[in-house]
Amino acid sequence: MAQFGSLDSLRRQNNSSQFAAAFAYAAEALQAGSPVNARLAALAAGTSERVELGDGVFAMEQVYHAKPREEGFFEAHRKYIDVQVVVAGVESMEVEEITRLSVTQDYDADRDFMKFGIDVPDAAKLIVRAGDAALFFPSDGHMPSLRIDGRPTLVRKTVVKVPVA
Repeated sequence: MAQFGSLDSLRRQNNSSQFAAAFAYAAEALQAGSPVNARLAALAAGTSERVELGDGVFAMEQVYHAKPREEGFFEAHRKYIDVQVVVAGVESMEVEEITRLSVTQDYDADRDFMKFGIDVPDAAKLIVRAGDAALFFPSDGHMPSLRIDGRPTLVRKTVVKVPVA
């Protein structure tokens, strides 16, 4: 089941070696003046960059304007656990068990991606601020990158992909 909280809190709850590289990278992304933080700060809106971290773990550094819910969709992955960390800005995320979602795009193994509709009005809603993180496991349909109160806030985020053990 999905987990949410400060990066430090999630790190204490998930101290296995499986997440070590992801949490170390995310902590550096949050550290003002670090090379990772500087790289994220320099990315233009609407761009993303993949960073290999070793042992099958990689990060997708992203900069975007949070979008209205009607432009979003739920997604899920089978091969990777998402460690989503907001570095700057704020966004809303929703999460729901995939068995309660309607598939709109079958699983694509090459992209490790399955897409679901947004026809679930009572999904759990998270407000994710700078320094917060969310872990999404294969059973978690998640819809990140959403506006809060209609505000198109600029978000700088890293999504670290950790292979399922």
